[in-house]
Amino acid sequence: MAKDKKAKVDDYRSLDNAGLASKISEEELRLKKTKFSHAVNPIENPLVIKQMRRQIARLKTENRKRELGS
Repeated sequence: MAKDKKAKVDDYRSLDNAGLASKISEEELRLKKTKFSHAVNPIENPLVIKQMRRQIARLKTENRKRELGS
């Protein structure tokens, strides 16, 4: 599992700023749709929502690192 996270982080680092911003908005929209779908009709695996939130957090962390210039 650690390799999967490392691969995701490397993928995020390879994106440019505009690509990263669009990826964040895309994932947030997907999370909203999934949450709504879960509220109407429970999804099979609710842990997907947790994974999506963490992925968005990773994207936002990378975005913040770039803003700070690190």
